[in-house]
This record gives sequence, C-alpha cells and structure tokens, in this order.
Amino acid sequence: MGRYLDLFTRYLGEEKKMSENTIQSYRRDLSRLEDYLGNLAVDDLTEATERNLESYIDYLEAGEFKTSTISRNVASIHAFYSYLYLCHEVEEDVSRHIAGPKVKRNDPEILSEEEVVKLLDAPSCEDPKGLRDKAMLEIMYATGIKVSELVSLKVGDVDLKTDMLCVSGRSIPLGRHARSAVMAYLEKSRSAFIGDRNSDVLFPNYQGGEMSRQGFWKILKSYVKEAGIEKDVTPCLLRHSFAAHLLEHGADIKSVSVMLGHSDISTTQVYAKMAQNSLRKTYAYAHPRS
Repeated sequence: MGRYLDLFTRYLGEEKKMSENTIQSYRRDLSRLEDYLGNLAVDDLTEATERNLESYIDYLEAGEFKTSTISRNVASIHAFYSYLYLCHEVEEDVSRHIAGPKVKRNDPEILSEEEVVKLLDAPSCEDPKGLRDKAMLEIMYATGIKVSELVSLKVGDVDLKTDMLCVSGRSIPLGRHARSAVMAYLEKSRSAFIGDRNSDVLFPNYQGGEMSRQGFWKILKSYVKEAGIEKDVTPCLLRHSFAAHLLEHGADIKSVSVMLGHSDISTTQVYAKMAQNSLRKTYAYAHPRS
C-alpha cells in the first residue's frame, strides 16, 4: 500500500498541483480507509470491493464524523481509485458508484418586516452621517443590491425623475421611502462629506472617497445593535430579506431574479421557498382554524 500511496500523493502534487495540506488530507483519509479494511482482512487497498467501500462510508456515517468530513473522504476515495484505474493497477474503478452524504443546506435567514422597520428607523436624520446612513440602508433593502454595488454607486446611477437605480447593467425601482431618503441626503448631507472635492461617489466616506465594504459593514452592525435586533445581520441578509419579502407580497420570481441580477432563475428559487414557509407560519399563527 505504501508504494501506491506514495505514487498517488506525488501525482497529486506534480500533476494536479495540489497544496501540501490537501495532499496530506488525502493521505490521512486513505490511511483511515486502510485501517478499516485491515479489520475486514482486506490487506491491500487494490483488493477492496465496491461493497467494502460502501461499508466504510456507512461506518463513517454511524460515527461522529461531520458530513463535510465524510464528503471529503469520499472525494479522496474517488480520486485514489480513479488514479489506480488510469494507471492500470486495478481492472475497474470500484469507487465509481460510491456516493457521499447529501450536505444539508439551510435556508438563508431573513429579517421580519418589523425588524426591517426598526433597522431603517435607527439612523438619526438630524446629522449628515445619519442622513447618509439611512439612505444607504433604504437603498439596500429597496433594491436588494450587493454591498459591493452599493459602495460603488455614483450620483448619476440614481434617477430621481423615474425613481430608478441603475447598477451593474440592470435598472431597479427605488420606491418612495428610498427615494425620499436619497433626496434628503443629497440636499442636506452629501456636501459635508465631499467638501470642495470633485467626487461623483454617491455615498463617500469622511475623506470623500469610496467607502469600503468593511466600512459599510461596521455601520450596519452599529444600527443593528441600536435597533435591538438579535440576529446576525449582514448585507447579504438584507438582500435575502428584500427578495423574500417581495415574493411574500406577490412579486413574480422572474422579476425578482432580474432585480437580483441572477443569471439563472433557479438561484432565486430558494427565496420562493422562504416566502412560502413564512406564509405558512403566518397562517398557522393567525388563522382561527389553522
């Protein structure tokens, strides 16, 4: 076995250009498999059968191994036996039908509509920073744009006449609350950040330049705390909430997909599921005969 494993790990490094850490992970996975097979009186990995490998995966699943660890072991097994088959060391790839556990993907968490209102009302509109921050938060929730798109916005990307935001080649409605917040910011606050600088950045930092994503993240966290929201609110969570709330209120999934900038509508399907789950909870709570 040692010879095969040495050849395999050399192949991973020289041909596949894998990192040393990855190679060592493969080696550990295969050494564990070798120990297991030894207990079954299978003295060489080249003598393992498909049933042996299936039994090993069952053994891992019955133990305290994480799903991600089991999936990595399956990947190591596939890579190793595929290599042996390509090198004509075995007559067939006995791992070809071996499948790992399905990784459960949790639905993204979202804010309730009440929590969104608390967050959007958190900034003070009595000072330039509060007006700027409120406009940013309103735009994030009104349009579902990414934080990278938000901090890159230019003044010309907002058309207050048509109430549309142009970003990354798509146009998204602003809505009256976001429009009002942006107008107040532009009229009363933006000049405090840019001063005499010739800047077209819509939401500049205190130096008048483009705000970093980390800078917005800190701003968001401060208002989440101020609003008393216990959830781990991120820019992505605002995006999730935007999509789920639209679908809850009857928006069609294709339109939401376009606004989010998804190239494949299937990517948006998860929000439809979230909206359905939310409606079921509302029904169960509110309907007298639910």
